[in-house]
Amino acid sequence: MPQQKTDTVKEFDFTKNDFERVRALIYQRAGISLADSKQEMVYSRLARRLRATGIQSFVRYLDDLEAGRMGAEWEAFTNALTTNLTSFFRESHHFPLLAEHLVALRRRQGSGAPLTIWCSAASTGEEPYSIAMTACEAFDTLTPPVQIIATDIDTNVLATGATGVYPMERTEKLDAARLKRFFMRGKGGNEGMARVRPELRQLVNFRQLNLLADGWPLEGQFDAIFCRNVMIYFDKDTQRRILARFVPLMKPHALLFAGHSENFLYVSDSLRLRGKTVYELDPALRAAR
Repeated sequence: MPQQKTDTVKEFDFTKNDFERVRALIYQRAGISLADSKQEMVYSRLARRLRATGIQSFVRYLDDLEAGRMGAEWEAFTNALTTNLTSFFRESHHFPLLAEHLVALRRRQGSGAPLTIWCSAASTGEEPYSIAMTACEAFDTLTPPVQIIATDIDTNVLATGATGVYPMERTEKLDAARLKRFFMRGKGGNEGMARVRPELRQLVNFRQLNLLADGWPLEGQFDAIFCRNVMIYFDKDTQRRILARFVPLMKPHALLFAGHSENFLYVSDSLRLRGKTVYELDPALRAAR
């Protein structure tokens, strides 16, 4: 029986089988579980890749992708299907708690090695820069004793984050004091743009990381980990595996920040709730360290 096309007026044929192949590939590659309702979104985003590569059918595109005949196209494929919704100080209730946490840790530890924070789904950089601004305000300096590792699977958004240049409308929710302290307004040909100050950019190290990869290019443990609004794209087994890998990377008093619709207690018995979508190690586990 011939396959039914999802829409006969589309530029490219895109069958249910094509969609299922994409679902399997992105799950294998990035752990993302695409719902049935995402079929139109997948077509729209990957049709751009067909145009860019000059390939005339999804069957050929997916065949070439799986056969390894397309060089760096795996990266472009993954980038196309990664959702990057973010903003400065998104879920703002987390940042006062982070500030208190950093100051308390510094008092406890005294001077020495900087406090370390991992932002594991950095997207275009608004989240790690919000963390950096929080650290600057907590210690009242543009050079706080903090190092931030900002990772994402999508290399395109990482490039934006590393550059630190944003349209002014992306900064609209920031108050005037933060804008003045942490950003430089564009002039001339850069009118309408804002750039994160160099001191802030120096606090953040952007690098590519796939949470599903066998090895993570990370060293040591962290005082705080942000993993917000990314677990919702993974199934429960994938969530459980990732959280199990987070736990050894947490220092005894570390905090783990989750997204507003994510609950890690159902997939990990190593964590307990510290605040609204903020977790810490279970006391018994913390004492063992």
